[in-house]
Amino acid sequence: MRKVLLNNKNILITGAAGFIGAFLTRRLLTEFNSCFIVGLDNLNDYYDINLKYHRLELLKNFDNFKFIQGDIADKDLVNKIFNNFNFDIAVNLAAQAGVRYSITNPDAYINSNIIGFYNILEACRNSKNLEHLVYASSSSVYGKNAKVPFSVDDKVDNPVSLYAATKKSNELIAHAYSNLYNIACTGLRFFTVYGSAGRPDMFYFSAANDLRAGKKIKIFNYGNCKRDFTYIDDIIEGIIRVMQGAPENNYALYNIGGGRPENLLDFVETLQISLVNAGVLPENYNFEAHRELVPMQPGDVPVTYADTQALERDFNFTPKINIKTGLKKFADWYKNFYL
Repeated sequence: MRKVLLNNKNILITGAAGFIGAFLTRRLLTEFNSCFIVGLDNLNDYYDINLKYHRLELLKNFDNFKFIQGDIADKDLVNKIFNNFNFDIAVNLAAQAGVRYSITNPDAYINSNIIGFYNILEACRNSKNLEHLVYASSSSVYGKNAKVPFSVDDKVDNPVSLYAATKKSNELIAHAYSNLYNIACTGLRFFTVYGSAGRPDMFYFSAANDLRAGKKIKIFNYGNCKRDFTYIDDIIEGIIRVMQGAPENNYALYNIGGGRPENLLDFVETLQISLVNAGVLPENYNFEAHRELVPMQPGDVPVTYADTQALERDFNFTPKINIKTGLKKFADWYKNFYL
């Protein structure tokens, strides 16, 4: 592994107004204050754009940060940005997210996740200074993998959603580019990221919104689901450590997940208690009346479970924040933001 220093470097972060992108940018600007970061984001309206503006607001006071509104699917723009800033490190987090949305809006996934990622790889290929490209993959590539925990050595040839297929495609194309053009490239398979200022299309966030509005929350597969929930701070710590270690053979993949699959019903109970304790919901809230057990949705899988041994071996890191701590932080943020 080749050590990559982050101080005094020009860094590109795509999806910089997104959940992971904004928190990663703020942490880097805080801890590596001699670096210069360009954040690129198209600020689409897939979910409440006010959340994206809220995240960008947290970055506005850093002099060594420049935000550019634009789309990675715009090849001319991507090339212009790379030429202007001569990036040492690029982190591609821009993507059209969501499993269910990919069923109804497939074009968005091809434009962003395939064409956009190709544009980033092409720009990296033509870059003279680039030391390391880190990009977001997803635990969704494992599909209905029967073997648990999920290892990066497992075969992932059976995606069950277009979103998963685009992320698997990213890994294949990145692997080809790393070998053909000597690009140091690391892919990160994220497992169910949650936390403060997160994505409202994610279950924990939409459930909080529905409960607050007095609506029923739908619990899929009749509650027989397990998810490897990973708090945002653990994700950011993992990314930063990986950024500083480029693979010797130019290509690597890692899982970043909590390694503790949680039953969905237990997760919901912890979320509800957290929302009550934060004052988002009243103490006498009738939770049973606001739950509905429903079948599995198309594109979903019953279990996700990360094997993080490689991450621990190479970067001495294993995510540690449990759902009780993580959901408390989310509930406290939710109250401050919405109430």
